[in-house]
Amino acid sequence: MATHALEIAGLFLGGVGMVGTVAVTVMPQWRVSAFIENNIVVFENFWEGLWMNCVRQANIRMQCKIYDSLLALSPDLQAARGLMCAASVMSFLAFMMAILGMKCTRCTGDNEKVKAHILLTAGIIFIITGMVVLIPVSWVANAIIRDFYNPIVNVAQKRELGEALYLGWTTALVLIVGGALFCCIFCCNGKSSSYRYSIPSHRTTQRSYHMEKKPPSVYSRSHKCGRHTPVVSLSHLFL
Repeated sequence: MATHALEIAGLFLGGVGMVGTVAVTVMPQWRVSAFIENNIVVFENFWEGLWMNCVRQANIRMQCKIYDSLLALSPDLQAARGLMCAASVMSFLAFMMAILGMKCTRCTGDNEKVKAHILLTAGIIFIITGMVVLIPVSWVANAIIRDFYNPIVNVAQKRELGEALYLGWTTALVLIVGGALFCCIFCCNGKSSSYRYSIPSHRTTQRSYHMEKKPPSVYSRSHKCGRHTPVVSLSHLFL
């Protein structure tokens, strides 16, 4: 029962992590405009993402433009685009493998050992996906903080951490926890299988007991004692 609850929790966290990974990949709020010093024009917000940059005016109108070239992006955003795409594919594969490894799934048969190994593989992929998501999010955040405190960078070019980065950190944590749950399920199944042993049935025990206690036959007793009963014919008695 506890193992089944862990499977449900791991699958739920894995699904949330998969949706979060795709959301972080497509969101444009990786870098947002910073209103500091003389930059007090607050009716326009600038967003920079992996695929497009957007301008939102007074929370009413928003215009977005897709990047013309990949080379126009900074190195951190170029790496983030590739890593987030890979993380999206990996999270989907891990989620599908987790569904196949559930005990309630019948398409993979009833072999508990095979399902346990499938869940272990899904858990490892979830953990790796969480690390892959964590790398580009932390890299972009480090670049934003470095430029923000750099006095050489123009004030108008400084950016702040966007909502996509905070969502990315949360998604990475959820993926790692979900993968750890699947790994714990594999460890629990391995420990429980090591303590299993076969108990002989009641009928088998009684049958073996009666076979051991079977009394010897008359023929075997006579041979065992070494004596033979003499046979005397009636003709010898009357002669």
